[in-house]
Amino acid sequence: MLNHTGTVTIKTDRLLLRRFTIEDSEDMFNSWANDEEVCKYLTWSPHGTVENTKELLTNWVNAYENNRAYNWVIALKETNKVIGSISVVSMNDKNKHCEIGYCLGKEYWNKGIMTEALKAIIKHMILVVGMNRVQAKHDIQNPASGRVMEKSGMIYEGTLRQYVIRKDGTYGDMNVYAILKRDIRP
Repeated sequence: MLNHTGTVTIKTDRLLLRRFTIEDSEDMFNSWANDEEVCKYLTWSPHGTVENTKELLTNWVNAYENNRAYNWVIALKETNKVIGSISVVSMNDKNKHCEIGYCLGKEYWNKGIMTEALKAIIKHMILVVGMNRVQAKHDIQNPASGRVMEKSGMIYEGTLRQYVIRKDGTYGDMNVYAILKRDIRP
């Protein structure tokens, strides 16, 4: 049986992983949600207007009423500056596994921030919620995301060929990484 907590606050050395608020919309829009480069390999396009970001955040904030909603803002602990997001994008309670998705403002790339956030979410989902498996996927054209997964303890399991249709209409292969409960050190 899983122990669903919903999106609880998690602190790491440098980060505060917390629930989104509507007040985060401008920072989110400016840091990553409207950035073509950040969105290049994601399933969604840049937001275009801060109003679009506010509309999305309204839905996310309302979803927090469900203790199965796991959607964290990544903020710098010292300043509470909003720099990215990390969430459970799919979950299977029966088989105790979930998939994580994330994005980060490019100003914060290559600083170990996403690895720090992903490690914390993996531990939470396995040690607190009770998942047996946490996985993530990335477009093969985005190997930096795969490096984040590897540094977080995930193991490459294979490539899903022509798994997605990219925004440009081409088929994209996705690499799959996962970590199991038995791989975690409490």
